[in-house]
Amino acid sequence: MNTADIRNIALIGHGGEGKTTLAEAILFNGKSIDRLGKTTDKNTVMDYDDQEMQRGMSISLACAYTYWENVKINIIDVPGFYDFEGEFEQAMRAVGSAILVADANGSLSVGAEKAIDYCLRRHIPLMIFVNGIDKENSNYLATVEAFRAKYGNKISPTHLPIMREGKMKGYVSVISGKAFEFSAGGRTAVEVPASMAEELEILKGALVEAAAETSEALLDKYFTEGTLTNDEIVAGIRAGLCAGETIPIMGGSALQNMGVLNVMCEIVDLLPSPLERRPVMATDENGEIVSIVSDVDKPFSAQVFKTVADPFVGKLNMIRVFTGKLTSGMTVYNSTTGEKERIGGLYVMKGKKQEPVEELVAGDIGAVNKLVNTNTGDTLCDEKMRIKYYDINLPKPVLTMKISSVKKGEEDKVFKGLARLAEEDLTFIVEKDNDTGEMVIRGQGETHLDILCKKLKAKFGVDALLTEPKIAFKETIKGRAEAEGKHKKQSGGAGQFGVVNIRFEPGAQDGEFEFVDETVGGSVPKQFIPAVEKGLREVIKAGVLAGYPVIDLKCTLFDGKYHPVDSKEIAFVTAAKLAYEEGMKNAKPIILEPIYTYKITVSDTYTGEILGDINKRRGRILGMEMVDGLQEITAEVPSAEMLKYATDLRSITQGRGSFTSAFARYEEVPASASAKIIEDAKRRMKEEEES
Repeated sequence: MNTADIRNIALIGHGGEGKTTLAEAILFNGKSIDRLGKTTDKNTVMDYDDQEMQRGMSISLACAYTYWENVKINIIDVPGFYDFEGEFEQAMRAVGSAILVADANGSLSVGAEKAIDYCLRRHIPLMIFVNGIDKENSNYLATVEAFRAKYGNKISPTHLPIMREGKMKGYVSVISGKAFEFSAGGRTAVEVPASMAEELEILKGALVEAAAETSEALLDKYFTEGTLTNDEIVAGIRAGLCAGETIPIMGGSALQNMGVLNVMCEIVDLLPSPLERRPVMATDENGEIVSIVSDVDKPFSAQVFKTVADPFVGKLNMIRVFTGKLTSGMTVYNSTTGEKERIGGLYVMKGKKQEPVEELVAGDIGAVNKLVNTNTGDTLCDEKMRIKYYDINLPKPVLTMKISSVKKGEEDKVFKGLARLAEEDLTFIVEKDNDTGEMVIRGQGETHLDILCKKLKAKFGVDALLTEPKIAFKETIKGRAEAEGKHKKQSGGAGQFGVVNIRFEPGAQDGEFEFVDETVGGSVPKQFIPAVEKGLREVIKAGVLAGYPVIDLKCTLFDGKYHPVDSKEIAFVTAAKLAYEEGMKNAKPIILEPIYTYKITVSDTYTGEILGDINKRRGRILGMEMVDGLQEITAEVPSAEMLKYATDLRSITQGRGSFTSAFARYEEVPASASAKIIEDAKRRMKEEEES
């Protein structure tokens, strides 16, 4: 396979607008499959996971390939739902261009807008396929206008639609001047309607001008001769695509396989090969930044963009080869882990099917199985070319839930299963919350976490339970109090005796706990001083109000009593705990809550609503600034008010908003909220005791 004859395409856009159906039609037209599957029939090549078939939507990227006009087209079908942005990022690292699939409903969807903005920021060549022109309420022209209203002259109609009774029935190629009407599975050549001749001439003139502006050579010819050849127009459009200045748009119906041949021809003619892709950034073994372009004559290098972990088949790493060739039997270097790996089977993917191949060349996409120490994002390379490609920019988790097993005793099965799933999905984390002691899972949204639990059941036969996590409240004191703790126990033989007088006050040097010994005259013998501190350190794990850990506490031992025979370490440990209970109650104890700093990015349209919502959550607005045309709102909000903020923000902004968060500090809980926190904590402790 020649690198120049490869096109790597991601199908992107809003969920449910036909990406998987378009992939199916492309594969069928290229004769890679012999029948057209449907998502409703649960038999498409790209949606093969049980959860995908049950939900009728893609939840992970899938790869397949076909050939058209002697060009290999690698397709990556990308989920459109918000919870799977990690799959989007992984796919975009592998491809060189994208096709946005948009429904012909006369509007611009959130997913389409986000995908286009992403491609424009990253200079990724993009075409738009307006899908579903055969539907009853479809409106192709209004849909094109919706895109033009947002993105102006970047939207370039290379096809002039033939309309009858408000529906798109075919098109005239603005470049070639040839007209076609759609038929199921193809197109039929027709005469250009006389009524369209004038509009066609105007559009072609605009297209020629746009093409001419992409290079000095074309511009000189245009000024000299007043026009360009069709090949020169195509070259100009390709240049405009690569620069992000031109976004061709066309229409059709993926379900009826109408207009899909046009898409395939435009993929071959207009979208760039790997040789024309912008360089990919990497670092060499000295840490210097280098830019890598596809070149089959250089030593081998590739990056793993997706890992599939199957409990029966094992691990499969999907890779994009950037330079050189990869052949079975090679030993390669993993510059991410520093380990060497021997390449066994090489494959190209067709959905869940793996087809063995002898080699993968620069620019191609394939898969390798049974690699021991290689995971998503890792760089594989020849030892002569020790480079490491930049990490894939995966989204940080935004929703946290407590996770446990439904059946007692199966916790290990849950966490082992999640560890396996984490090999193929790097956008969730399972960890023990050090503050609450709970095992929590952090992911991209409710749907994401629900699907992970369903996968646990399907792949590993274990049921997991998601519940709201505890908030990591703390307790402290605002006042100062002194208390005596006296422990006296006599039981026939040797007894236990210890008395301590301790002062409790805020202001620990390290912000957590400070113990000070101010005893004089041996009122508490030195050998028992550590026992007093030990007792206090044990008891501060639970405050006197709601049982939350105590912070910022200074405890000063200033007096005490002992018995030369009965005093033992345990007696002073217990006495310290008794003093703690009394002293803390009299030192104005309070509940503290964690405050996080949130950076919320939205368009101006939603700024007012976001500010109002943050105020309702007891938040404080710290500032706002414009970043890349969007408002970035910085606020401090109690984490207790933001448990489901990922879901709420999507609802408020129709999926356009995003946020990041970071712990700031602890603050006193308002009196109005403190009583409920104490009541909830006591109820939970009672339930735990009963269970």
